[in-house]
Amino acid sequence: MTYFGFLGLFVVLPSVVLGLWHVIDRRRGKTLAHSISGWPVWGAIGLHMLIALVYTTPWDNYLVATRVWWYDINLVTGITIGWVPIEEYTFFLLQPILTGLWLFTILRYLPVSSEKLVSGPWVRVIPLVLVGALWVLSALMLLDGAWRYDTYLGLELVWALPPIMLQLAFGADILWKHRRAVLLAIVSATLFLASADSLAIQSGTWTIDPEQSLPILLGGVLPVEEFVFFLLTNILLVFGMTLVMAQESHQRVPRIVRKRLPFIVNRRMLAVD
Repeated sequence: MTYFGFLGLFVVLPSVVLGLWHVIDRRRGKTLAHSISGWPVWGAIGLHMLIALVYTTPWDNYLVATRVWWYDINLVTGITIGWVPIEEYTFFLLQPILTGLWLFTILRYLPVSSEKLVSGPWVRVIPLVLVGALWVLSALMLLDGAWRYDTYLGLELVWALPPIMLQLAFGADILWKHRRAVLLAIVSATLFLASADSLAIQSGTWTIDPEQSLPILLGGVLPVEEFVFFLLTNILLVFGMTLVMAQESHQRVPRIVRKRLPFIVNRRMLAVD
């Protein structure tokens, strides 16, 4: 299976189906609830495509340069930017589309919670402290370097947890309010992409270095770090898009910032002020 073949079958095709579903629903008048429609859908997806490309590029180049993972040169076009094939950059841009469209499909059909936000600073502080502690442990694990098998896992956690901490610090209470849609989107998207990744690994499209990953293969095929990768990236995307779309988030953005970004921030929120 070529890398572009993998992308076409497991990312582009389901994204097209979800995109058509989105268009059909709009024509039927089935849209997102007001409380979770603070941005245009494609604005939220486009923002996360840009963030994913910028934030992931240096990290993934490091992984390939240090041979944490590698790809079969016969199954890619041969076009690389840095150490990474062009197909990998394409995936950076496509995953936010797939995960985002799936999240917004769930939000259209799952009743949006009308409960009030859980009050108290602990709602955001406790998750932040717990994730922060995990980040510290991951960083210490990498710095120790005594056991190479934890390299890939450590690099994943050190890379992904800081933005997750920012998301929790900003809106853990908002994410909790929409927890059903958030959890469903993360779990289902992760299981789907991890299953597809297993097929790509079996076909030799890419290979994870057994010397830099734990000797744990899910289903006898998938390195546990690959599952963790899709779990972390889907958490980042689902958390981020939920916070961007939630009207409560906009109330936490300083009014002067919202006024300077009328093309991004919902004008209805400006009217509330």
